[in-house]
Amino acid sequence: MADAQARDEVVRFTSDLIRIDTTNRGGGDCRERPAAEYAAARLADAGIEPTLLERTPGRTNVVARVEGTDPAADALLLHGHLDVVPAEAADWSVHPFSGEVRDGVVWGRGAVDMKNMDAMILAVVRAWARQGVRPRRDIVLAFTADEEASAEDGAGFLADRHAALFEGCTEAVGESGAFTFHDGAGREIYPIAAGERGTGWLRLTARGRAGHGSKVNRENAVTRLAAAVTRIGEHEWPLRLTPTVRAALTELAALYGIETALDDPVLDDPAGVDALLEKLGPAASLVESTVRNSANPTMLEAGYKLNVIPGEAVAHVDGRYLWGTEDEFRATLDELTGPDVDWEFRHHSAALQAPVDTPLYARMRAAVEEFAPEGHVVPYCMSGGTDAKQFSRLGVTAYGFAPLKLPKGFDYQALFHGVDERVPVEALHFGVQVLDRFLRTA
Repeated sequence: MADAQARDEVVRFTSDLIRIDTTNRGGGDCRERPAAEYAAARLADAGIEPTLLERTPGRTNVVARVEGTDPAADALLLHGHLDVVPAEAADWSVHPFSGEVRDGVVWGRGAVDMKNMDAMILAVVRAWARQGVRPRRDIVLAFTADEEASAEDGAGFLADRHAALFEGCTEAVGESGAFTFHDGAGREIYPIAAGERGTGWLRLTARGRAGHGSKVNRENAVTRLAAAVTRIGEHEWPLRLTPTVRAALTELAALYGIETALDDPVLDDPAGVDALLEKLGPAASLVESTVRNSANPTMLEAGYKLNVIPGEAVAHVDGRYLWGTEDEFRATLDELTGPDVDWEFRHHSAALQAPVDTPLYARMRAAVEEFAPEGHVVPYCMSGGTDAKQFSRLGVTAYGFAPLKLPKGFDYQALFHGVDERVPVEALHFGVQVLDRFLRTA
C-alpha cells in the first residue's frame, strides 16, 4: 500500500508541477521542458531511467519503463500530459500558478487536468522503489507535451517516431475516470472511461463575390456561411449507442432500480433513451453527451470593413463523433454545409472503444471498491478526447482512470478548463492509494 511518504509526495508534486507554468495556447506556444525535467528528476531519484524526447525544442516528453516480474506478460502504458490550458489570473480566487495548499485543497491550473495524475504516478513508482516492489507486468510511463492542442509535439510524435519505447504495450490507462460523482440522492458513482468520442475540429469556408455593401449580392459569402452554420447548430443528431454507452446506461439503470438490459429494445429507441436519461436525474450527465454525435459552431471570421462584402467567410466547428460513426459524421457535414461552403478537418482523431468485461477493467473496479466500498463503479464514454487517441495507433486499448474521492458539492467536471481549478488533499491521498493498489495487480 502507498506509504505516508507517497501521500505527502503526491501533494507536493502536484503543487510543484502547478507552479511550473506550462500553458498551451496552441500554435506551438508552450514550453513543457521544465515540467518534463522535474518529472524526469523524480524518476531518476528512484532509480528509474527517463528518456527525454522532443520534436520541437522545449516541447519535451518523458518516457520510462518499470520492469515487471513476468517477462511474458504484456506491458501496460500509464500516461499523463504536462501542458495545461490558459488561465486568467484576474478571474481566480488564488493565482492559477501558485500551487497553493489552502484549507486542505491544492489550487491551480492543472490540479485536475492533469498534473494531479502526473504526481500520483511519480509518487507510486517512487514508493515502489523504496519498498522493493515490482509490478507483475512492465509498466511504461509517458509524461507528454501538447495534449491540450494537437498532440503533434506529444503523444502523436511519440507514437509515430518512437513506437519502440512502447513495445509490448497492449493496454493503457490515462486521464479522466474513477472520480466521485455525487448524484444528489446520497449515491457516490465512480465512472471509469472505456471509450472516447472522436475529435473533428472543422474549418468551414464560404466563398462568394466581393462587392460594395450597398449593392444587391446574391453570392454573399457571409450569408452562405451563416446559413451553413445555422443548419449545423440546429441539426438534431440521431441516437447512436456504442457498446460502452449501452453498458453505462444498463448499469446506471440497475443502480436506480430501472429494469433494462444491454439488449433491451428501449435502448434503440430515441424516446426510450431520453425517458431513461430523465429518470436518472443528475447521473444522466455522465452519458447524455455521448448518445449522439455533435457539432457546435464556435468561431466566425469574415470581412474587414462594414460597407464591404467580403469574398470569403470562415467558421470553426467543434465536432465530436462516436465510435463507428465517422462515415456518417462526414456525410452529414457534407449535407449540412451544402454546395456553397467547403469544410475540412483542422484536427482529426479517432473515436475509441474499450471492452468493459476485461481483467484490467475488473482490477480497476476492485481497486476503487477497496478504498470506496460505498461507491458504485460504472463504465462511461468521454465526450471529449485524450492522448489515448494517439497511442491507439500502436494497437493499445485505452481506459481513463485517474482516481479521486471528492466531497459533496465539488463539481469535478466543471473544473476541467474552469476558473479556480483545485483538488482536495484527501482526494490525492485516495488517488495514490487506489492507483498503487491497481497497478500492483494490473
